[in-house]
Amino acid sequence: MTSLPLHSKPGLRFGLAGVAMTGCLLLAGLPVRAQDADPVLAKVNGQEIRQSDVAVAEEELGPSLAQMDPATKNENVLSFLIDLKIVAKAAEDKKIADREDFKAKLGFARNRLLMDNLLAVEGKAATTDVAMKKVYEDAAKQITSETEVRARHILVETEDEAKAIEEELKKGADFGELAKKKSKDPGASDGGDLGFFTKDQMVPEFSSVAFALEPGKISDPVKSQFGWHIIKVEEKRNRKAPDFEQVKAQIETYVTRKAQADYVTKLRETAKIERLDKPADAAKTDAAKPAEVAKPEAAKPDAAKTPAKK
Repeated sequence: MTSLPLHSKPGLRFGLAGVAMTGCLLLAGLPVRAQDADPVLAKVNGQEIRQSDVAVAEEELGPSLAQMDPATKNENVLSFLIDLKIVAKAAEDKKIADREDFKAKLGFARNRLLMDNLLAVEGKAATTDVAMKKVYEDAAKQITSETEVRARHILVETEDEAKAIEEELKKGADFGELAKKKSKDPGASDGGDLGFFTKDQMVPEFSSVAFALEPGKISDPVKSQFGWHIIKVEEKRNRKAPDFEQVKAQIETYVTRKAQADYVTKLRETAKIERLDKPADAAKTDAAKPAEVAKPEAAKPDAAKTPAKK
């Protein structure tokens, strides 16, 4: 996720505009009021709806507004807030807030909001350039230690078909042209080219033969669950790690989630947790479990579009 240049950041543009406006007001001898930066957009039964209320609603409603242009989005959000005020007042009049189920949901929503905000702060604090570069470097070392192969293949249904193709290749037929004409693989139009792949990306029968062949060599017929293959290895190399910028967004997500999970685990260690729904030993084990963090895929080689792929 590449950072935007400073001149393209909306916050900076608005910030500069605000500085300029403030300067003008001061020169004019007029006081700058806080409400000028947060104007009232509507009133419902005397209750104000400000620009800051719209901003909060936009953040909460995010996905449902994604396809709207700015003017439509603002109109819809403001209309929603007006309805929200009206209906919330009606709910208060009917004493909805006094119901136990409402109080329970309100308590949950408050705790969830507190948790989300605190974890967002912890996650953001952890995503330093140093931390992200370290994750990248560690992942890159693992990636470059792997071998990957670039191969072509021709996939047919029977062993007899595979043997017939093998004979044609021995007589000098072009592998790519035969793949286009006879392979039932969806990628046959590329001459059977699978691109680069690692050993675990293909079914074992295919991988064991492909990784044993030397570049330029053609295999005997190989059977897999998808049919019969003739494989030609074009090239072998150590797997190449992508550039940092290509995977920066994935790394940022990983560092954020790991920091959040570690923070929760640390809080668990000092909290007094009592599980009353199961035996003491099982409850103690469950209470001590750290949150799971999904590992990001730091890099992917060219995907092999073939039935041989797992």
